[in-house]
Amino acid sequence: MYYPLTVRDFLDRAEQVYPDRIGVVDEPDQPAPSIGALTYRRLAANARAQAARLDRLGVPAGGRVAVISHNSARLLTSFFGVSAWGRILVPVNFRLAQPEVDYIIRQSGAEVVYADPSLKDVLAKVDAPHKFLLGDDDDLYLPDTEPRPWDDPDEGATATINYTSGTTARPKGVQLTHRSLWLNATVFGLHSGLSDRDVYLHTLPMFHANGWGMPYAVTGLGGQHIVLRQVDGTEILRRVERHGVTVMCAAPAVVNAALDAAAKWDGEIPGRDKVRIIVAGAPPPSRTIQRVMDELGWEFIQIYGLTETAPLMTVNRLRAEWDGLPSIEQAHRLMRAGAPALGVRVEADRSGEVITASNHNLHGYWQQPEETARAQEGNWFHTGDGGYVDDDGYLVISDRKKDVIISGGENVSSIEVEDALMSHDAVREVAVIGIPDEKWGELVTGLVVRADDQVTAEDLIAHCRAHLAGYKCPKRVEFVDELPRTATGKLQKFKLREPYWAGHDRQVH
Repeated sequence: MYYPLTVRDFLDRAEQVYPDRIGVVDEPDQPAPSIGALTYRRLAANARAQAARLDRLGVPAGGRVAVISHNSARLLTSFFGVSAWGRILVPVNFRLAQPEVDYIIRQSGAEVVYADPSLKDVLAKVDAPHKFLLGDDDDLYLPDTEPRPWDDPDEGATATINYTSGTTARPKGVQLTHRSLWLNATVFGLHSGLSDRDVYLHTLPMFHANGWGMPYAVTGLGGQHIVLRQVDGTEILRRVERHGVTVMCAAPAVVNAALDAAAKWDGEIPGRDKVRIIVAGAPPPSRTIQRVMDELGWEFIQIYGLTETAPLMTVNRLRAEWDGLPSIEQAHRLMRAGAPALGVRVEADRSGEVITASNHNLHGYWQQPEETARAQEGNWFHTGDGGYVDDDGYLVISDRKKDVIISGGENVSSIEVEDALMSHDAVREVAVIGIPDEKWGELVTGLVVRADDQVTAEDLIAHCRAHLAGYKCPKRVEFVDELPRTATGKLQKFKLREPYWAGHDRQVH
């Protein structure tokens, strides 16, 4: 017997097994009227009502429906109300500028666009046949109407198109199939130990790689979703305390926000020995990981992946063999990207680029066959990251290939230098880049946001010399007020390099 895997499976199970359980607690403070607390029965009814409305609008299976929104219960509903009946969801980063939004709507061919009420002006300028503001539920939903069935459910059909951040070029639309989303969510749930006792806080934007698959996994297992519209460290701790949160996913910047809030928190830190925080993006410094474990008392789990891999590739979680180690030693081990997730193969090719093969990988880039062929050459997805698999079988990311610094003929990993700088108490944030230099080719340069204005560049360079080989140490340290990041917390190093490389034909010396 063959039964296609589709994202509707997660909603159907929640409705059948946990119909009267509160499945979602909507963000109370938002421009649209908050839905409040929804049972899984009501979440499923809203998803059907949304699908029925799309039927009435004439959107066929395979039609694209875009949502530009902060985290909300209505956005969460769309993960099922759109894709579970065969249409394609296009979650759009709400922080994008108008031209970027216009490009995504046009390139994806979205027939319907939903937008958060705060983006009313953006929606008004979008060119699409049907446009709605989230919160106008009479327009969004067609209650008490059974949607047309998806006549030929296909696990190989595209379920979502997720656009890359486009930090250096036009964003590409990553086609993820029902099969890839189903398997990613299931494997992620297995490795993170999800159950119906979990309470999940949406600190991660749902638009980003479909919230890494947690909207599906938490729903299917009957956990509870706590919707957080805007990241704020103190509010994260409040929600943990109020709702009994046990798990969240976050970029490193969110981890720092929680740590900063904890330093000012009055009383015991909420969630101690109960919360696990799953982190991806640039690997946090070992000192930050140690602080999560020691100061917050939360379990730290590192994962690695990309939008193109749905995203789960590797998982790094404390294992029994490390239980007796000091927390700083555990932190050093947790800095690695991790071991391949179940069903995922990860290698480094001859050039040192990390490549992967799995059932989670993208079907292709929407309407970009040449880019698809290039990224999937040899039936492996080419990540663009440099790294290696160590003797323990764990992947270590050394750098983005384009971020490796070549100084005096030696390759220097900016991540390694950043970790050394971050181990100094006076460093709050850091980015390490290479800048042109006649003698060295590229000069290892640290751009630092200080936690203590008394520290000097010489202090930090001397600190690095105690931790790194001489050629890896920054030759120059400059202090900045902030570092540019994408909406998902990734450093935009190309912006940091621009003023130093102006006038050079190539950003390599």
